[in-house]
Amino acid sequence: MATKSVNIHSGDTGVKDRSATLASSLGVSVWLRHLLLIAGSLLMIFPFLWTILSSLKDLSQIFVIPPQWIPNPVVWSNYPASLQAMPFVQAYANSFYITAIVVLSTLFTASMAAYAFAKIRFPGRHVLFILFLSTMMIPKQVTMIPLYLVMNKVGWLDTHWSIIVPGALFNAFAVFLLRQFVMGIPRDLEEAAVVDGAGHIRIYWSVILPLIRPSLAAVGIFTFLGAWNSFLDPLIYLNTPEKFTVPLLLNSFKGLYTADWALMMAGTTISVIPVLVVYMFAQKQIIEGITMTGIKG
Repeated sequence: MATKSVNIHSGDTGVKDRSATLASSLGVSVWLRHLLLIAGSLLMIFPFLWTILSSLKDLSQIFVIPPQWIPNPVVWSNYPASLQAMPFVQAYANSFYITAIVVLSTLFTASMAAYAFAKIRFPGRHVLFILFLSTMMIPKQVTMIPLYLVMNKVGWLDTHWSIIVPGALFNAFAVFLLRQFVMGIPRDLEEAAVVDGAGHIRIYWSVILPLIRPSLAAVGIFTFLGAWNSFLDPLIYLNTPEKFTVPLLLNSFKGLYTADWALMMAGTTISVIPVLVVYMFAQKQIIEGITMTGIKG
C-alpha cells in the first residue's frame, strides 16, 4: 500500500509538471504572437503617422536627411492654408454626396440582386450568376475607353453622374457577399411569409433585409471606402475644379515642377478623418458581417 501511494503521488507530480510546462509554453507563444501583432501594427500605422507629422512641418523639414521625426517648429498653419489654397470645402461636399448616393444605391441594388440569386428559382440562375461574377476578373483598364465613350454619348462627361451611376448600379463583389449571407437564411421563414400572403417584395423588405443588417453594414463600409478614395474615375471624367472630389483635388497640389508636400499632407490628413470616424463606429459591424457571411455561406 505504501508503494502504491508513492507511485500515485509521483504520477500526480508528473502530471502537474507537464501541465506547468505546457502552460508555460502556451504563455510564451501567446507573448510571441502579441509581439508579432504589435510589430505588424506599428509597420502598418507608420505611413499614416508620417503623414500627420509631415503635415505639421514646413517644406524644408520634410526632406531633411537624416529624417526629422518631430516637427520643430510645429506649423499648424498648414491646415487652414491647405483649405484656402484649393476649393477644399467644395471638394469635401462633392465627395460626401457622391459617396452617400453610391453607398445607398449599392446597398439597395446589390441586396435585391442577392435575394434574386439566392432565393428565387429561375432558368439559368447559376450560369447568370457565374457570368456576373466573372466580370470581377476583367481589369478596369479594359473598360475605361468603352465606358468613356458611353459617358460622352449620353452627355455625362464633366458631371458627377459619370462617377455615381457605374458605381451605384453595378458591384459584383457586393452582390456576391450579400448572396452568401442570404443563402444561409432558413427557407422556413420565407415559407411562413408565403403562407401569410407575402410576395417576393414583401419577403425581401420584411424578412430578408432585417436579417442581413450585419452584412449590409460590411458592404456599406467597403463601398464607402472605395467611393471616397476613388481617384481614377474622377481623373478621367471631371475637368472643372469646382466638381473635383477630395482625392483628385489633393493631386492638384502637385505642380509641373514643384509640389507643396506640406499642404498636401495636411489635406490628406483631413481627408482621412471621415474614413476613421466611419470605421470607429462600424468596426463591430464590419467584423460581424464578414464573419457571419463566411459561416453562413
